[in-house]
Amino acid sequence: METYEIFFDLAIIIMAAEFFGLLARKLKAPQVVGQIIAGLLIGPSVLGVVENTVFITRMAEIGVILLMFSAGLETNLKDLMKTGFKALLIACAGVFVPLCAGFLMASCFNGFAEVGSSKFITNIFFGTIMTATSVSITVQALREMGKLKGTVGTTILSAAIIDDVIGIVVLTFVLGMKDPSNNPVTVVWKTALFFVLAFIFGILFYKFMKIIDRRYEHHRRIPIIGLCMCFLMAYLAEKYFGIADITGAYVAGIIMCNLNDANYIARKADINSYMLFGPVFFASIGLKTEINDFNTQLLIFSVAFVLVALVSKIIGCGLCAKLLHFNFNDSFKIGVGMMTRGEVALIVAQKGLAVGVLDAKYFTSVILLIIVSSISTPLILKALYKKDPVDAAPLEA
Repeated sequence: METYEIFFDLAIIIMAAEFFGLLARKLKAPQVVGQIIAGLLIGPSVLGVVENTVFITRMAEIGVILLMFSAGLETNLKDLMKTGFKALLIACAGVFVPLCAGFLMASCFNGFAEVGSSKFITNIFFGTIMTATSVSITVQALREMGKLKGTVGTTILSAAIIDDVIGIVVLTFVLGMKDPSNNPVTVVWKTALFFVLAFIFGILFYKFMKIIDRRYEHHRRIPIIGLCMCFLMAYLAEKYFGIADITGAYVAGIIMCNLNDANYIARKADINSYMLFGPVFFASIGLKTEINDFNTQLLIFSVAFVLVALVSKIIGCGLCAKLLHFNFNDSFKIGVGMMTRGEVALIVAQKGLAVGVLDAKYFTSVILLIIVSSISTPLILKALYKKDPVDAAPLEA
C-alpha cells in the first residue's frame, strides 16, 4: 500500500464520520452511532471505498486508548464516594446478572461447552459485553432533565463508573483465559498485583503531578506528561501483567482525575481524539462489521442479545436498589439508567475481535444494542420522572 493512499483513506473516514455523526445528533441519536454507520457505508460491506488495513487498525487502537484515558480523567471520585457502598452493590449486581444472563443466552445459541474451551470463552464474552454501562449517554439524559445531581442521578452515575471498572476487570480476566499458558488463578493474582502496584505508583505520580501542576498551571507540558503516562500505563498493563491496555489507560486517567488541571488535560487529549483517532476508531467498527452474512439466525440472535442485555441490567440494578430501600419508582429509574450501552461496549467488543474471541458479524448485534438502549433510555427515564411529586423540582445540572 502506497503512503499517499493512507491520506485518502483518512480523508474519507474523517469526512464520512463527522457528517454522519452530525446527522445522528440532529436525529437525537448518539453521535457515535452515526460514525459507526459511516464506517459501515464506506467499508467493504457496502461501498467498498475504504478497506480495514493494518494502519487503520493501529490508529483505531490509539483511539481506544485515548477514549479510556478521557473516561478516567472525567471520573469524579468525590461523587463516587457520596453514594459509596450502595453504588458498589448496585454496580456489582449490574455486572453479575448481565454476565450470567449473557453467557446463558449465548450458550443456548452456540451450545454449552467445557470450561476453558474456545466456545466457553466466546459464550462468556457475550456476557462480558453486556456488563458495560455507558456513563456518557446516561449523564447526558439526566442532565437534560436536570436530574444529574439528585440522589438517584448520583447513584446511577457512581454505579455506572464502578460498573465500568468492574467490567474492565472482568474483560481482563476473560481475555486472560484465552491464553493457554494462563489459568484463572494466575489471571486473578496478576490482575490484583497490577492494581496494587498501580495504586502505589499512582499516589507517587499524583503527588509529583500536583507539584508540576502548581508550578506550571495550564502549561502544555501538563497534558504532554499526562499523555505519556497514559501510553506508558497501557504498555505496562499488557506487556508485563497480561491485562488489556485499555485498563492501563483508564487507570492513568483515574490517577490524574483529581488534579486541578484534570479538565485541561482532558480537553487537550480530546482534541486528538475528536479530530482524528476517535472518528477512526468508531468508523473502524463499521469497517469491520460484516452484513453480507446477516441472516435470519443472526437476526434472531441480535434481538435476543438486545433484550437480554436491557432486561438483565434493569433486573440486576433495579432489584438491588429496591433491596437497598429505594422506592419502586426510583429503583426502576436506576435500572433503566444503567441499561445504556455505548463506547465501553464497543471497546470490549473490539478487544474480543482483536484476540479472536468474537466474530466480526456480531458487531451488528452490539451496534443494535447501542442504538436501542440509547434511544429508549431517555424516553423511559422521562416517563418515570413524570411520576415524581410536583414539588420535586429539578436540581441544577
